[in-house]
Amino acid sequence: MKILRVFNNNVVLAKDGAREVIVTGRGLGFQAKPGQRVDDAKIVRVFVPADGRDPDHIAELLSEIPPEIIRLVTDAMTATGLAEQAESQPTLVMALADHITGAVQRAQRHVNIAYPLQAEVQSLYASEYAQASRLVNELNRHLNGVLPGSETVALALHLVNAGFANGDLSDTYKMTGVIQQMLTIIEQTYGVSLDQHSVNVGRFTHLRYLFVRIHQGKQLDKEPEPIIASIRQSYPKAMQCAQTIGTVASLRLGSNLTEDEVAYLALHVARVVADARKHE
Repeated sequence: MKILRVFNNNVVLAKDGAREVIVTGRGLGFQAKPGQRVDDAKIVRVFVPADGRDPDHIAELLSEIPPEIIRLVTDAMTATGLAEQAESQPTLVMALADHITGAVQRAQRHVNIAYPLQAEVQSLYASEYAQASRLVNELNRHLNGVLPGSETVALALHLVNAGFANGDLSDTYKMTGVIQQMLTIIEQTYGVSLDQHSVNVGRFTHLRYLFVRIHQGKQLDKEPEPIIASIRQSYPKAMQCAQTIGTVASLRLGSNLTEDEVAYLALHVARVVADARKHE
């Protein structure tokens, strides 16, 4: 690999064959110049920007994070089953490493942060929450247990947020609020009480992929008409509820839902309600 740009002593942009990569490692950029070969012995991690991300921008952000924290986070991700994400999603690694840097600093100053979304995150994103819990435990093995359990919420939100195209958590917070509003509409429409920890409510959170599709402008809109017609005929009340939910989602997200998305939303509604009534 040859150096293209030096960001600081620990982060450089390099050319690896035909692609540009971000290389991190203690002292990697010290007195280095564009055109020189990267010192393989100093490499800690190589990041390959994906989804059209600007490698210069990612490298600049990574240059502000201690390389040992980047190594710690990537190793913890690998140890807890997130090796593929650690390799293919540098922005996720960056977001987690940046958060852990701040969390360690807060712990050293004995500053605790209470995350008000814990109940919602634990129920709506059970898989990510469980993964985040494993991450916190693995990180604490190397940090003398300084991270409080509450950091699980923050890491879970970052894992959920990895599905979005941008890097901040604003879309994830909004999505969490909108999903809660959707569940409330179902409860009011059907007069049921939904168990936030039930399997079907958990499946309802697969709607986060609807948020991703909206964000990317890739809503479903080419499903065979007989399938959509069958859903309308089989679940008329769920369709009405889904249309109400779709209207709210459109207002909150600034994008109208396609008929196909509303129809599949109706299927989710019908399943959630059926499950709730079965346990009444």
